[in-house]
Amino acid sequence: MNSAPLFKIRKRKKLTSVLGLVVDDSKLEGVVLRRSNGALEKLQSFSAPLTLDPLTAAPELVGREIRNQLDAAGVHERDCVVGLPLKWVLAAQTELPPLPPADAASLLQLEAEKGFHADADTLQIARSECALTGGKKLVLLGGIPKAQVLALEQILAAAKLKPVSFALGIAALQVTVDEAAGGVLALAIGEGGVSLQVTVGGGVVALRAFDDTVETEGGHRTVQADVLAREARVTLGQLPEELRTQIKRVRIFGPRELAQQLADEMELRLEPMGLKVDTVPVYPPGEFGVTLPADSTPSPAFSLAANVLVDRAPAFEFLPPKPTLVEQFAAKYSSGPLRTTSAVAAGVAALILALFLFQQFQLWRLDRQWRQMETKATELSSVQDKIQQYQPWYGRNYRSLQILRQMSLAFTENGDVTAKAITIRDDGTVSCSGTEQNNAALLPVENKLSAVPGISDVHLEQTRGNKPPIQFVFSFKFNNGALE
Repeated sequence: MNSAPLFKIRKRKKLTSVLGLVVDDSKLEGVVLRRSNGALEKLQSFSAPLTLDPLTAAPELVGREIRNQLDAAGVHERDCVVGLPLKWVLAAQTELPPLPPADAASLLQLEAEKGFHADADTLQIARSECALTGGKKLVLLGGIPKAQVLALEQILAAAKLKPVSFALGIAALQVTVDEAAGGVLALAIGEGGVSLQVTVGGGVVALRAFDDTVETEGGHRTVQADVLAREARVTLGQLPEELRTQIKRVRIFGPRELAQQLADEMELRLEPMGLKVDTVPVYPPGEFGVTLPADSTPSPAFSLAANVLVDRAPAFEFLPPKPTLVEQFAAKYSSGPLRTTSAVAAGVAALILALFLFQQFQLWRLDRQWRQMETKATELSSVQDKIQQYQPWYGRNYRSLQILRQMSLAFTENGDVTAKAITIRDDGTVSCSGTEQNNAALLPVENKLSAVPGISDVHLEQTRGNKPPIQFVFSFKFNNGALE
């Protein structure tokens, strides 16, 4: 797994102007901003159709199409910040106990390998975290396939653009720096779907993308408010209670008419939860700490560009790190026998010295840690000896392990059905959400579970989507003590 985006802060050069660029389905939006004397000035803005899919078409062709649209809009700015589609992002949530930075990094690497349905080494990973009681943290890991990031870099190179950041549009619209009034559930209306983000405790704790929730009939666009309200309740219900109770507001970004329509319907459905629903037709005063243009309508492209110019780090940064000075030096002096020999010798010497210093530091750090934990380790060893001695006298009827075992036996091994979240309640009700590759893939799983003694009421609660991966939620009742 590439740990650089996770554990290193990227240094970005100071810019006075930048292009904010967002690809939303088949639509390309952009804003060029310039900072001068404590104010932001909008130089150009445009919106144009994009006929080629960046994920499937040749990067050179997509880059040429983007370059043509920029030339038509009179945009000549090269430095750009790109808002990545939220549907590209894989998300995994984990709880991090109080640990030294090195141990925390190792634990997060393990959690990334377990939490993502793809090899973590193939993902460009970033994270956001918020504080919990007891010194713990809730960490949200976001991953994008490196192949998609590489393709995007090739597209921008073909469009003669230089990326300074790959970020998320909704995270730029709803930042985490000001939550004095409580946590926020943000909804951003796009061309064909809606993005959801929950920010609380100074970090992002949930990210979800709902495709096909914006419908167009007869030139009139509507939003599926009932689906979004239900999924918002589900998302909040999956958070720890200490965070869920801090969320007080729902902020809706998007076209004014659609945003107001969604706000009116969401308010009726979320009122019992004590949530205040508001639209965001204009940027609040002091949003970026500088004076904004008079016609500044909230948009992902504008927010992305403004955040770069005011030097506000994104919640998630997916731009791969640049080569180090050593790598640049080696590349610069890699030609010529003498220069090659000198560079190699210097590199080897520096590497040996660095490894020696690193080894000494690790030995010192481990020795100090052992001195701190030696007493507890001795006590723990004694407890483990007693556990091994008396373990045969204890029962082995572990309900959660029995449930997970039966579910693992029921799921197919070909990967047609994948579980993403399993909830086991005290009354024996089990809920499972995940994805399937076709509408019939989940049926054998339900049949196998129904045939297990002690499991009843297996039924499908909902499915969403018409093409793979299709999202589903099903539940069943587990009779405690029925399985031995």
